[in-house]
Amino acid sequence: MATLGEEAKVFEPKQTKNIADLQEVPIDLELKTGAGIDGSGKEFSYKYIEIEGVEYRVPSKVIGDIKAILQKKPTLKRIAVTKKGSGLNTQYTVIPID
Repeated sequence: MATLGEEAKVFEPKQTKNIADLQEVPIDLELKTGAGIDGSGKEFSYKYIEIEGVEYRVPSKVIGDIKAILQKKPTLKRIAVTKKGSGLNTQYTVIPID
């Protein structure tokens, strides 16, 4: 059994990463809904996928772009996502892989 001090040394707070942090993503992953509290204490919900126990947030812009791609290419299996900017000025680009 670990002591409080030992546990604290290896502790990493749970974080939700972003789908753009991944090299590529299969589009058949389960989309889940999470909840969080913003800096002003207000609750919000977000969509995410989970890979190897790590949560990756999926912005609604990305979901909308995948929908548009699927309308033209219904056989799409994988995508990549790039991200520019931060905060409210973040822009996402969805790139079909195959």
